[in-house]
Amino acid sequence: MPQATDPDILKKIVTMRMPFGKYKDTIICDLPVHYLEWFAREGFPAGKLGMILSTIYEIKINGLEYLLVPLKRAFPPT
Repeated sequence: MPQATDPDILKKIVTMRMPFGKYKDTIICDLPVHYLEWFAREGFPAGKLGMILSTIYEIKINGLEYLLVPLKRAFPPT
């Protein structure tokens, strides 16, 4: 059964920082595609972080990053 979509996921994408790894403390929307591709191949983490990473991966590979620009302005990173 598909997981329900979190209505705040886009806000989290532009404010939340990567909690571990090579890109620790990088805002999720600023992670490079090659890093997200690695997760796509090897498996996204379980839970909310995995949903957020898989969502930004889909946004980036489909050329939809421009949709995040107004959100980045409205919600500065924490």
